[in-house]
Amino acid sequence: MQPSVHDKMVILLIKGILIGLLFGLPVGAVGTLTVQRTLKFGVKSGLLTGLGSSVADCFYAVVGVFGLTLISDFLLKYQVIINILGGGFVLFLGIRLLMKKEVTAGAKVKTMNPIKMFLSSFAVGITNPAAILTFLFAFSYFGISEGTGLLRGILLVTGVFIGTYIWWGTLTAVTYIIKKKTAKFSFRHMNRIFGSMLSLFGVIVLLRLLFE
Repeated sequence: MQPSVHDKMVILLIKGILIGLLFGLPVGAVGTLTVQRTLKFGVKSGLLTGLGSSVADCFYAVVGVFGLTLISDFLLKYQVIINILGGGFVLFLGIRLLMKKEVTAGAKVKTMNPIKMFLSSFAVGITNPAAILTFLFAFSYFGISEGTGLLRGILLVTGVFIGTYIWWGTLTAVTYIIKKKTAKFSFRHMNRIFGSMLSLFGVIVLLRLLFE
């Protein structure tokens, strides 16, 4: 018995969610930002940071699923320059955290601008043109052809967004639970820890370009 059109659409959405989950799982610079901001500013800040990354992932998913070769060719052609900008930006975020004054748990901190939270994580995610190739590989693995129809494409990209955001929501929730369970957790060295991690990610991106 052949699956109905409805069943095919549901299956496609599920595939998109799985691709989104697999794509979001590696904890890199955005993951570090999400944890740091959840610990310092709360759940909304963590979710907003994850949202920026999810939107960036969706952009690359759109390029991949609809076969927008003009955009993909441009991004891959200037991949090195874009990666330098991305690595430099992550390094800048890390250094900025390292230079901030340390705070203790319970201390009142200024809330970061929500737009800046979103844009900073979006910038980190969007400066990774190789994501196009990752998505194309994932689509091929799940039997999804490039240049699919509009409705199928929208369903797939929606699934990718849901999948990536499930991951960021889970990471934010787990971080918040740990924060609440460890009431005596000290934030004294938080900026130093996360600043060092972000700086390391930035340096790795830049060094990797030298050996390619």
